[in-house]
Amino acid sequence: MGDIWTWLISFFFLIALVGIIVYQLVCLADLEFDYINPYDSASRINSVVLPEFIVQGVLCVFYLLTGHWFMAFLCLPYLYYNFQLYSKRQHLVDVTEIFNLLNWEKKKRLFKLAYIILNLFLTIFWMIYSALDDHED
Repeated sequence: MGDIWTWLISFFFLIALVGIIVYQLVCLADLEFDYINPYDSASRINSVVLPEFIVQGVLCVFYLLTGHWFMAFLCLPYLYYNFQLYSKRQHLVDVTEIFNLLNWEKKKRLFKLAYIILNLFLTIFWMIYSALDDHED
């Protein structure tokens, strides 16, 4: 029964990450179609970048503490990428360069979204597997 709760908690962490990344993509799309100005778009995106990094770090530590080594190993490249962005101070969107880097920023977030969705599918698989395994006992 404990494994189901572990997978359920990680499922909610991943849903939070998907929501944050989709929010960033919506802000970039709104900027592309001139619904909001660059300052508002950059401030909205920058306000959720650190929570995204924190949730990802907590998720990786959560996998390590619960003994799910494969999922922790899958989280490491994304965690390393976030750490590199933060240490180089490239994690925030610059207001003056946002139009020049718009396609790059969208591609970066789409790649992050695909990576998180892959982890989400694996989490759903293991959650269902754990529920069926507990049901047989």
